[in-house]
This record gives sequence, structure tokens and C-alpha cells, in this order.
Amino acid sequence: MLKTSDLIRQVAPAFCVAPQLTPEAMADLAQLGFKSVINNRPDYEEGPHQPTNASVEAAAKAAGLEYRYLPVSGGYQSPDEIARMAQLLQELPQPVLAFCRSGARSTRLFMLATQG
Repeated sequence: MLKTSDLIRQVAPAFCVAPQLTPEAMADLAQLGFKSVINNRPDYEEGPHQPTNASVEAAAKAAGLEYRYLPVSGGYQSPDEIARMAQLLQELPQPVLAFCRSGARSTRLFMLATQG
């Protein structure tokens, strides 16, 4: 069985991504030193077996993490979504971990939000 730390990929010094995480993984993230989590995955994207934003958010807050929900589609991130991600990256305590289905859209969103 994979540990939470095995799922994390570093994209920048204070920013990492991961595939879909469970509520139980939030305590692991806090122990690993993360301060904030961004969920980029819409609820029920792949059906009812996927953990809901509400369940992950409750676990993140219980673990002492800042948590934000910024669901974006896998194929397209709008200028408003990119701007919101840039804002979150400025305001949230670091290090930050963002997750989605595979980590790819969170990576892409980070890259678009930090171009400049």
C-alpha cells in the first residue's frame, strides 16, 4: 500500500501536487509539514466513490491545515480560475499541496498561475 508521501510530487520549492487524496491523508500531510491544501478536483468527477470536498475539508481543518476548494476541469482552466489560483498561492501559508485526479491539472494550473 502506498503511503501519502509516495504520492507527492514537488513542482516548486514550496508547492507540491498529488493525485486524489482521502480525508485520512490530511493528517499525513500535516505531519509532513504542509500548511495548506488546495483541492482542484470537482466532486463526483468519477462517480460516488470519490471522496467529497466536504469530507476532505473537514479532515484538513481537523489536522490544522488551511484548505481551499478550487475545482477546475481537466481540459481547460479559465482566466478566472488561473487568477484565483494565483491569489491562493499568495495568501495561503506555505508549503502548499494541490491535488486533482492525477496531479497533472494542479501542476498545469500552478504553472499558468505563476507565469509572469
